[in-house]
Amino acid sequence: MESRKPAREKAPKPASNAAAQSGTPPRDAGAAPRERRQRVQSAQTGMAVLKGLARLGGRASLSGLAAAVGESPAKVHRYLVSLIEEGLVAQDTATQQYLLGAEAMMIGVAAMRQADPVRIAEPALVRLRESLEVTSFVAVMGNKGPTIIRFEEPGLPVTVNVRVGSVMPLLWSSTGRLFLGLLDDTRVLALAEEELAHANAELRGALDARDPIGALRRDVQATQCASVRDTNLKGISAVSAPLFDQTGKLCAVLTALGASGGFDASPDGAIGRALRTEAAAASGLLGYIPR
Repeated sequence: MESRKPAREKAPKPASNAAAQSGTPPRDAGAAPRERRQRVQSAQTGMAVLKGLARLGGRASLSGLAAAVGESPAKVHRYLVSLIEEGLVAQDTATQQYLLGAEAMMIGVAAMRQADPVRIAEPALVRLRESLEVTSFVAVMGNKGPTIIRFEEPGLPVTVNVRVGSVMPLLWSSTGRLFLGLLDDTRVLALAEEELAHANAELRGALDARDPIGALRRDVQATQCASVRDTNLKGISAVSAPLFDQTGKLCAVLTALGASGGFDASPDGAIGRALRTEAAAASGLLGYIPR
């Protein structure tokens, strides 16, 4: 009697063959990362369009916006359609221009609520200290006058009798002169008049004889900065630049100071230029758009 050989088990078919037989094409291993990159790039382009519209003042034509972001009008239009659907952009039916939508406005309002000029200016103080090795501070207008809120000094600081909490004079400090010139506030003018009344002859002699306060204000308004040499503290010079909020109102002042012998306090000097650049950048973060 013949013995039967055991039947061989059939080996399972490779998954690829099974997929081929089922008609489903094999999935490209690199497809998922590619799709993720495309989604990220798409989001980046959408944000570039939205930021471009904001930088143009919140309203622009399609061609103007496309030129601003460096993309074709057709491509920008596709993204604008999506942004309109999300409420981030709207279109003026009369002019066909695009403008920031209600959702973008809400985002802006939320950001402005968190915009603290002192917090935003703090990194600028550190950069000024490290790059120029100068003492610098940020001040805001308090009930008694310009008050220092943050203070940074280099490894070899200049000896000055000012610290956090110090109140600066309006007439004799570059910080105070900026507040005097750029704030339209009767309270500030009253404080300046009081300072002038108590000033000695030497200090008064350094001001305009006919209109001491008015002349200071006009000078600051023309230059949008201020500098002093040996007026507030003997042997100390200082230069200041303004920080503006989203409404265009002065909200803080950035100041750098040093020993008069080696400190160039001119607004167009290296320190003055760096200070004004930092102040302008901080103002931009606060929502200020120069007119």
